[in-house]
Amino acid sequence: MEYNYDKLCLETFLEKQLQLYPEKVAETLEEADDFLDMCMAVVCKDQKDVKGYLREVGLDTADLDISEMPEIFPLSDGRYLVVEV
Repeated sequence: MEYNYDKLCLETFLEKQLQLYPEKVAETLEEADDFLDMCMAVVCKDQKDVKGYLREVGLDTADLDISEMPEIFPLSDGRYLVVEV
């Protein structure tokens, strides 16, 4: 799990931010980086890492389908961006 947002993370968030928020919260890569930093979003290496992180913050992950969670953004390289709301 990491807190650094590369270009893929930022572009994915900009493209899909409306799945989580009713209106855009960022327009540029710099704004997306600032917003994700402010939210303390994390980048997880795989689904197992995502579930481990969610358990750390107190969620029961036994029957959890992360693909249905709007705060989880799958990245094209197999990682996941998790944005706290």
